Formats: sequence, structure tokens, C-alpha cells
Amino acid sequence: RKILLIRPKITLANGGNYRELRWFTPWSKPRHVEEYFLPRIIQEVTGQETVPFGDAVLATKDTCLGTEICEELWAPNSPHIEMGLDGVEIFTNSSGSHHVLRKAHTRVDLVNSATAKNGGIYILANQKGCDGDRLYYDGCAMISVNGDTVAQGSQFSLDDVEVLVATLDLEDVRSYRAEISSRNLAASKVCPYPRIKVNFALSCSDDVAVPAYIPIQWRHHSPEEEICLGPACWLWDFLRRSKQAGFFLPLSGGIDSSATACIGYSMCHQVCLAVKNGNAEVLADARRIVNDETYIPEDPREFCRRIFTTCYMASENSTQETCNRAKLLAEQIGSYHINLNIDAAVKAIVGIFSMVTGQSPRFSAYGGSSRENLALQNVQARVRMVLAYLFAQLTLWTRGMPGGLLVLGSSNVDEGLRGYLTKYDCSSADINPIGGISKTDLKSFIQYCIENFQFTSLRSIMSAPPTAELEPLVDGQLSQTDEEDMGMTYAELSIYGKLRKIAKAGPYSMFCKLISIWKEICTPREVASKVKHFFRMYSINRHKMTTLTPAYHAENYSPDDNRFDLRPFLYNTTWSWQFRCIDKQVNDL
Repeated sequence: RKILLIRPKITLANGGNYRELRWFTPWSKPRHVEEYFLPRIIQEVTGQETVPFGDAVLATKDTCLGTEICEELWAPNSPHIEMGLDGVEIFTNSSGSHHVLRKAHTRVDLVNSATAKNGGIYILANQKGCDGDRLYYDGCAMISVNGDTVAQGSQFSLDDVEVLVATLDLEDVRSYRAEISSRNLAASKVCPYPRIKVNFALSCSDDVAVPAYIPIQWRHHSPEEEICLGPACWLWDFLRRSKQAGFFLPLSGGIDSSATACIGYSMCHQVCLAVKNGNAEVLADARRIVNDETYIPEDPREFCRRIFTTCYMASENSTQETCNRAKLLAEQIGSYHINLNIDAAVKAIVGIFSMVTGQSPRFSAYGGSSRENLALQNVQARVRMVLAYLFAQLTLWTRGMPGGLLVLGSSNVDEGLRGYLTKYDCSSADINPIGGISKTDLKSFIQYCIENFQFTSLRSIMSAPPTAELEPLVDGQLSQTDEEDMGMTYAELSIYGKLRKIAKAGPYSMFCKLISIWKEICTPREVASKVKHFFRMYSINRHKMTTLTPAYHAENYSPDDNRFDLRPFLYNTTWSWQFRCIDKQVNDL
């Protein structure tokens, strides 16, 4: 019950989702230790007046331990490098590393390479769960020895705490290091760390019969499994901590809202699994949410019906096919499903406008201008948002059940980037589990759900062209598709997004990269036209990102304006200088 050392963080995370330098100052005195006077409340517990504070390591009777904190593992000059050269054999890391699709292997590789180059034992513990924001921390605790993983924790789980253990031989570390001549030469020149001597040992003298470690092969989840599990765990954490009674989802019968519905089902599946495995906390949360102290969630579909409401909001521009798809999917996941028609509300709102102005806007299919056409589409979309919140608040009341529902949004990361959504429409919700996921990945996830959950209704959803269904039908058939409306494909949007955010490319830089990437399929003039169109649409619609629904962060090209992608929301949308440079380059080519 003593504090041996307070080791402050040396490298702060200050990019992407993190702003640690706003609140904290890093320790900037390498190999320096000070005496820190403890607060009285701590002194009364430990009996200590002061403790060492600074960049030091712990020396026990049989080994030496050092620590890294979170970001320090990712830094190019990680402390474990020089600590290892100075004889530290065990490294610990208390981390807060969030989930991003296809990121887990990077974390594993960093830990294994740390011990492969320098020898040693590395123990990584990572935060688990939703921390009250857009990030989900995905666990993945691990123990590594001399470049090999010997213990792996779960990546997605509803367990708040998971303990990972391994019994390892310190002589393996010493034998490994003795073979690396270059390391030993470097070790002879290293500046030593202050050592806090501790009067105990981690090993005992009669442990000769302890078996040696056996390396394991890390099991990585596929991106489809990550989409199935990560957002589902995030939703459950959000639901239980917000103390609401469930979720309400406008289900259109398209890929995005259907993927959101499948994630909701996956959440129910994870809850039933956790309860089956004896997780008492999950059971208590489930009972509180459904307001039944004797309830035991055993069947995901039955649990889904209690806490998940889906709603198809038809208009005169909707097709019977999408209505049927939504209804069938709702039956298969088990949600409480509502069918309604919004035409009366839309006509009432447009009627008010006509009464005041004496003008009646028309769709372009009936001779109206593009302004009229867009305004009429927006009215439908915004009516759906108003109805979504009304039904979320009162649906359980009509069923004689207490509480309200959280509204789920279902716009994907590519639509946010392009601005292909109505401001304050059904994309405006309480939270959005797919707002950081690309359309391409969502299609793969839908296929995964067909194969793993046997949701046969998803087959017709997969084969149907994505559409907003906001313009009039032509001979009873769709006349509007997303990609035609956007002037670009979802596959192209993913490429634009990665170049814009990750590669930091503006219009001219993006053009230069794409004439090489797309040289087999596009001429330079076609590439120029595509890049210009993207940046016009992106900049015109950037203001929509200021009100984007908080979404699960899953992609490093997310346009989230709140904390990840901090940019202006008012641009010069002509991009005159950049576009002139592109035109000159096209002419030269």
C-alpha cells in the first residue's frame, strides 16, 4: 500500500481525435526525478509524505520495470528503446487507444517490434468501451516476449474488466539480448535511468518447473466482423449510460439504414451472449432498460422487439419494393416495426408556403427548376426527422411502457464528405453507428449478415441501386439514384476522402496523384473534371458538418467537424487558383 513512483506522461497525443496539449503539459526533463509532496488525504492512506516523481524505472531484487503511457508507444523515439538498452526487462503500457477499422494489427506490430529489436516483456492494457464520445476503445490487451505474442485479450466485449495473465522466464529475455551484438554496443553508451529500488522480487527461487512460454498466432477480426461488433458494443454502452429505454431507427429499406438495423440486432445478440456467459452487470443493465427485474434476455429477436423500434416513412415517391424490404428485415431482426405515410405533413407545409407566397413549387419532373426540386426534396427529408423524434418520445407510451428512445441516424462517411444529405433530416439523430464507415465496407457488412445471421431480406437490398426516393416516380419506377445525383461513385468518394484527409491533398495535389492512380481508366482531362466536381460539392456542403450527428469513429478520413477534421466551413467554392493550376497541367499533358 505504498506509492513507489509517479511517472508523468512524456509524449502527449495531440492529433486526430486528441487534444491533450490543451489540458496538460508533458514532462520535459528526461532521466530527472523530483520529490513530490502527497496530498494529506493520500498521506493518511500510505503513511508517506513524499514520493519520487519523474522519468525513472523500478528496480526489484530480480528485474527492472519501466513504463510507457499510451502515445509513447507510437512515437518515433519511444521510451522503451533507451529503457531497454539500460537494462529494463519489463515494460508496461496503460493505453487509451480507440478502434479504427483495420487498425488492430498496427498496435500488435508496434508492441511485438518493440520486444523483437530490444528483447524484453511488454504488457499492454487498453481502455474498453465508449468513453462518452464518438470513440470506442476496443481493449485488445496483450503480452509480448522477444517479438512473440504470448497472450491476447478480446477486442470487442461487453465485459468492463478483463484480466490477462502469463508466467514468463526472465532468463529468456537475457539470453535473447545476449545474442544481439549491436544492441549490446548501444547499451554501453546509454545514459542510465534513475532507479527506484524496491525490496521485493517478482519471481521465487523454486520456480524451475514453470513451463516456458508458447507464442500464439494473433487472431484478427475481418473488417466485416469489426463493423458487426464495435458499433454494437458502442451502442450498448451509450444506451445503458444514457438510461434510455431503447432505439428508434427510420428504416428506409436501403443499405445504410439496413446496416444500422443489423448493428442494432448485433448489439442484442452480444447482450444475450454476455448474459449467457454469466455477466451480471449486463443482465442488471438489460433489466433496468426493459423495466423488468425478473427479465433474462435469451433470444436476440425477442430482446430486439423490446428495445428496438424501426419505422418506414413512406411518401408518394416511395416504391412498394423498399416498403417490403424494410418490413421483412424488421421481421427477421425482431424489431417493433411501424409503417406510416408522410404525404399529409408534406402537403401541409408546402401549402403554407403557397398560401403565403402565392407560388407553388414543382419537381423538375413536372417542369420545376432545380431550386424548387431541391426544396421539395428537403421538405420530405425534414418532415421525417420531426416525425422520428415524435415517435421516439411517444412510441413506448402508446405501448404502455416507460421511457423514451434514442434516435439512430444512418448516413455513411462518404455521404458526409460529399454533403449528400439534407441538413436536419433523418441523418440528424442522437447518434449514428455507421457515420464513420464507408459505403463499400457497409456493402461487405451486409453480405456478412446474410451469411452469418441468415437475413435473407438483405439480398434484395444489396442488389437494389442506392436511392433517396425523394423525387417523383416515372411510370411507377425509380428515376433517382444516389450516384447519379452525386455525380460520382461511392468507390470514388472513398478515394477522394483518403487523399483529402490522410494524404492532406488539395485539388491540385489530388489531381496529380489521381492521373497516375487512374491512368488506365481516365484521361487527365476526365480526372480534372472529377476532382473539380468533388471539391466544388465538398466545399459547398462543408457547413453541414457543423451539425453532423455524433457518429462512431471508424475511418481516418472522417469529415467530422467536431473534433477530428477541424477545417473552415465557409470556402471559396470556385477554387480559382487551384483549378487554374489543374487546367494548365492538363494542357501541358
